[in-house]
Amino acid sequence: MNMLVLGAGLQGSACAYDLLNNPAVRMVTLADLKPDRLRSFLATRADPRLRPVPVDVTDHAAVTSLMERHDGVMCALPYYFNGPMATLAVNAGCHFADLGGNTEIVFEQQKLDAAARVRDVSVVPDCGLAPGMINILAAEGIRRLTKAESVKIYVGGLPQHPEPPLNYQIVYSLEGALDYYTTPSFVLRKGRRVQVDSLSELEHVEFPAPIHTLEAFHTAGGISTMPWQYEGTIDTMEYKTLRYPGHMAIMRPIRELGLLGLEPIEVKDQRVVPRDVFIAAVAPKLRKPEGRDLVALRVEVAGIKNGAPCAIRWRLIDYYDTERDISAMMRTTGYSLSITGQMQVDGRITARGVRMPDDAVPFDQYIAELAGRGIVIEEL
Repeated sequence: MNMLVLGAGLQGSACAYDLLNNPAVRMVTLADLKPDRLRSFLATRADPRLRPVPVDVTDHAAVTSLMERHDGVMCALPYYFNGPMATLAVNAGCHFADLGGNTEIVFEQQKLDAAARVRDVSVVPDCGLAPGMINILAAEGIRRLTKAESVKIYVGGLPQHPEPPLNYQIVYSLEGALDYYTTPSFVLRKGRRVQVDSLSELEHVEFPAPIHTLEAFHTAGGISTMPWQYEGTIDTMEYKTLRYPGHMAIMRPIRELGLLGLEPIEVKDQRVVPRDVFIAAVAPKLRKPEGRDLVALRVEVAGIKNGAPCAIRWRLIDYYDTERDISAMMRTTGYSLSITGQMQVDGRITARGVRMPDDAVPFDQYIAELAGRGIVIEEL
C-alpha cells in the first residue's frame, strides 16, 4: 500500500505515524507546504518509508500527479479543501478519506458518487472522531434495535488539568472550535430535522473519576448528515460537546457580545474582524505546550428490541500518549482517519462511490483496530 497524507499538522502527522505501524504500507508520503518541520514522533522514528514532500494544494496539477502514484489519500487539511481534494482523488483513480467537519461540503462530495463508481474507488468523508467514530457507533446502535427512538452523542477534547477561566486548552484548530460555537446545530425532534442554537440546552453528564461531572451543550457539525438520513424514522437525535462545568457560561456571553463575529468592524481607523482579534488574544493563553489532554465520549441509543425497551451505550476515555508525545485528540482523530484509509485500500471497505463512515466502515473490525492502538470503546 502506497499512502498519501495531505497536511502535516497534528492530525495528519498522527495519521502518518499510524500508517507506518503497518508493515503492509510500503510508503507514506506526507505532503505539506512545509513538510520538513516533522513532529518529534515522526522525526525520531527515521523510517525510510516516510517521504515528506512539499506541495501547495492549490496547485491541482501537482496534487493530481502525487495522487496518481498512491493507492489511497487521507486528507488532514482544513475542511474547506475537502471538496476539491476529493474531486482530484476520484479523477486520479485513488481512494479518498478526510476528517470532514462541514456538512455542506459533504453534500457536495456526494455528487461525486457516480464518477467514483466508474473509477472503482471509494470516497469516505468525515473519518475523524466527531464526525467519524461517533457516527460509526451510533449507526451500530441503531442497527441493533428493532426500532431506534433516541440517539444522543456527547464528545469533548479536554485538558487533564483544567485551568480557569475557560478550563480548556487548544487540542485542535481554535478557529474550527469557534465555528462550532457560532453555527446552529441540526438535530431531530419528533422525527423532524430542525436547527437549535449552539451553546444551548445545557445538561450534565457523569464520567468515572477523575473526570466526574462534565457539562454538555449543542455545537454544529458533529453528526454530519445523520439528521437527514434518519429524518422520519428516529424521534430524537442530537450531538453535544463536552466541557468542564462553567465553560458555556463564559463562551455564550462572549459570542453574544459580538467578539466571535466574522464581519469587519472599525477600530481606530482600521478594519478588523472581531474573531481574528479574539483568536490572536486568546490562543497564546490556551496553548499549553506541557498540557496533557483527554478525550471523553458517550453514545446512547435507545428504543425497542424484540418488543421491549432497550438502550445501548458506549463510553470512551482516552489519554495523552506520554511515551510518544501524541495527544488523545490526535490518537482518536488521526488514527481513525488512518484506519479508514487502510480499510479502503486493503479491501475491508468494499463499497465504491461516496459513502459515509457509518455505512462504509465495518463496525467490529474498526473497534478491533482502535483497541489494538489502546483506544478502548467500552460498551456499558
